[in-house]
Amino acid sequence: MIKKLVIVTYLTSTLLAQSAQDFKTQQMQEFNKEKKQFGFYKKSQTQEFDAYQKAQDKVYKDYKKELGVFWDEPKISTKKKWVSYTQDKKTRTDVDFSKETITIETIASSPKEAKQKLQIALAKVVTIDTKSVQETDPLEKKIAQIKKPEGVVISDVKAEPILSTIVFKKEPTQSSVKHYVNKYIKNENIKTKNSQKIKHAKIYSVKVDLPKDTMIKRSRIYYDEVKKNARLQKLPMALIFAIMHTESNFNPRARSHIPAYGLMQIVPKTAGIDTYKYLYKKKKLVSGSYLYNSSNNIKMGTAYLHILYYKYLKDIKNQDTKLFCTIAAYNTGAGNIAWAFTKNHNMKKAAPLINKKSPNEVYNKLLRDLRYEEPKHYLKRVSKRMSAYYKIYGI
Repeated sequence: MIKKLVIVTYLTSTLLAQSAQDFKTQQMQEFNKEKKQFGFYKKSQTQEFDAYQKAQDKVYKDYKKELGVFWDEPKISTKKKWVSYTQDKKTRTDVDFSKETITIETIASSPKEAKQKLQIALAKVVTIDTKSVQETDPLEKKIAQIKKPEGVVISDVKAEPILSTIVFKKEPTQSSVKHYVNKYIKNENIKTKNSQKIKHAKIYSVKVDLPKDTMIKRSRIYYDEVKKNARLQKLPMALIFAIMHTESNFNPRARSHIPAYGLMQIVPKTAGIDTYKYLYKKKKLVSGSYLYNSSNNIKMGTAYLHILYYKYLKDIKNQDTKLFCTIAAYNTGAGNIAWAFTKNHNMKKAAPLINKKSPNEVYNKLLRDLRYEEPKHYLKRVSKRMSAYYKIYGI
């Protein structure tokens, strides 16, 4: 009886072991299958986004060619400049947020025609909001026609002032706008030169200086969003303001050649993916229009600072030291911070060396040994501006 029981127990345990092993093998096969499928999906999604990006680049190049029919130097918006054209491409406004100037140019056949076109352009640029720009800009309308890849996150751009709160003390009226325009569009202020592209036409231009407190007024537009996200991500408001100032000079239409978009210059394929996953637990690519929405941009930029400070640079003990490294890493990546100390990109190896130095020593080391000049200047500018925003906002 005991012998039979032992045999039965052995056979049962053997069958159970085999069943468990079969189940484990089946689960692993299914997991590997799902992993492979996700890999194909990810690759397909990346390829689709690359194609979408190439289509956008082509639209930009084609648009510049179209502008080249009228202009010696076809200008497109950059990190620090917002450039817009009329539908006929013969009038353009160039808002330089770093120099705090508006330059308006128009191609016209007479001084009278030119003056009228300059007046209309100046009135528009000082009153238009971000939503209207997105919906009416000729280039953005072309980009909107490109088929977007499945799964790319898009968003409407919300209506926020660009220059109206800088130029006017209160909500602009027809009368106040007319007074402002007449103040600057005067015959004696209009410069003229011959057009190299269009026969018998001249280029008429006016340059208008924005108020000296433009940066402060621009920053106030985003105060509530910065405060909310700084609290969520446990970061100082002054850091976020200083990053925004340095990245875009608070140009809501900022776009770099990389391309990076918006106030905090988010790159969709790198920081954009990491940050979206951190925020929403999904790997997604975001579109340019998504990042032109200031709420999305500030949320993602602040979250990326959190990732740098609390994850990639978590082994750095001193908070001031970590802050300096975070600032530089926002520009050049955490791996390049490690390289400045170890000549490789391993932060685990770099952290003990960093922890042996004072914050001031680390700051000077970064200025001396970061691989590129740009992050060195970036660290200086952001650190200096942080002090200024501490004084302005107190936090």
